[in-house]
Formats: sequence, C-alpha cells, structure tokens
Amino acid sequence: MKLCTLGLPSGERVGILESDRYLLLDPKLDMVDLAGMNADERNELRAQARDWLPSASATLLPPIRRFGRDVLCTGWNYWDHFEEGIGRRGDQEVERPDAPTFFTKAPNALTGPYDDIPLDTAISEKWDYEGEVAVVIGKQGVSIKAEHALDHVFGYMLANDISQRDLQRRHGGQWLKGKSIDKSSPIGPYLVTADEIAFEDITIETFVNGEKRQSATTRQMAFSLPELIAEISMGMTLFPGDVLLTGTPSGIGMAMTPQRFLHIGDEIRVFANGLGELKNCCQLGRRASQI
Repeated sequence: MKLCTLGLPSGERVGILESDRYLLLDPKLDMVDLAGMNADERNELRAQARDWLPSASATLLPPIRRFGRDVLCTGWNYWDHFEEGIGRRGDQEVERPDAPTFFTKAPNALTGPYDDIPLDTAISEKWDYEGEVAVVIGKQGVSIKAEHALDHVFGYMLANDISQRDLQRRHGGQWLKGKSIDKSSPIGPYLVTADEIAFEDITIETFVNGEKRQSATTRQMAFSLPELIAEISMGMTLFPGDVLLTGTPSGIGMAMTPQRFLHIGDEIRVFANGLGELKNCCQLGRRASQI
C-alpha cells in the first residue's frame, strides 16, 4: 500500500493512493494507528472504505503527524559522505565510527512533501540538503536482533534532512539544534508498506535546481537497516510510528569546493524508485527577530 495523510476541509484523513485517486480510511484513524496493525487488518480497512478523492484535489501532509518522541536519525551512514566532510568539520573532526551515529530531530521540523522551506539567514547562513530514506516502525520491540529487525518495519518514505551547518558546529557538536528548525525538513510524499518494496534495492537521488547532487543505493550504507534497528533498539524500546532516518550519501553542499549552500528560490527534489519524490522550494522564512 501507498499510504498518505491528507489535509481536507473536514480535517486530516489517512488515504491509500490507488492510481489517480485516494481511498479515504476511517477518519478516527491516523498513520500511527495503521502502523500498529498487521497487513490483514489494514486490508480489512481498505475493503470497508467507500470514500474516494481525486489525487489532484488533495493536499499532502507529512505522513506521520503524531509523535511519541523525537525523530530518530542516523549520521555518516554512507562512508563517502563521512569522507567528503573530512577537513570541513573544524574542531569537531572525529575518527571513522565503528558503530552507527545517532541523533534526533524535533518533530516540529517536519513539513509536507511539496511545502516551501522557510529559509531564514538570520537563523543560519549555511542551509544544506540531505536526501534520505526514512523507516517507520510498525511493531514494538526492545533489543531487537538484526535477523528479526525487518519484522518491526511498517514502511518507508523519503526525507530531506535539511541542516544548518553553522548551528551544527555552534552547539558543541550536538546536532539537534542544527537539524530542528521549524518546518524545514520535508517527508513523504506517502509511506510505502514494507511488503511492497525491497529496502536494499532503493536508489536515492537529490537534485538542486535540476542539477543532480546526490545519487546512491541503500546497498552502499555503512550499516545496514537491520544493523541500525538492532543498535538503536538495544535497551531502548521502539514503538509503532517511530521514524528513523537512515543517513544521506555524498554530494552535500558543505563538501563542495566552493561550498554551495541553499538560497532563496532554490528548488530541491529528492527522488527514489518506488517512493515517489519530494519537491520543495526555499522561500524567505519569517525573520528570527519577528518570532
């Protein structure tokens, strides 16, 4: 299934994308509810649904709208991305990690798949893009073994982990602030359930103003998805609806010579086979002094 969250005059609804229209599910349910169901239960909901909406008339919101914790994120999970940053991290250089590097992003940083990104140079002068594949957890678990990790996955979607590089450096190497500016990180456009796509066969690409900047397959990840889930769940319970970003490949603006950060008017597209695309334009955000 391709599942999405729609913004309608009557409120938010979860829908199933089928051809050129959305099948609307029970308005009492959200995506987190569906995440905790098994495939048979979701298929039963689909069979019971009767309301349709043409896809052209729908507004797509971030697929996940209800969070019990911060968005979980993985850094440096493509070795070429880790290596392209060597010499550019100032006094925060580190050795190649032996285990996944995790950080978090505030849920309020997320925005819709086609929404504008509110770029404000009063907050940061170094806005950068990071195309990624995000995983949504569907089955609660703690200290999950790698061989069982994929049993805990509900589905996959795209993410653009927009980052403010100067803020990443400003706060002692802690990335939360430099990854959490309000409505700066698109996700979506829909969530593809795990039974419809093989994670290891995904190719992800990022374009800025039509120029390809990033391209990699998930097979190139430094730590595989089962390893990520096993490591982050060690002693820490994962719950249905938790979101985990799996890292970005090389090609970020910070690593270019000269560096090429985002500017007002830039259009960013993140694409992956089977997962659709994000398309977002950088527009002048509300000035920090006005907030």
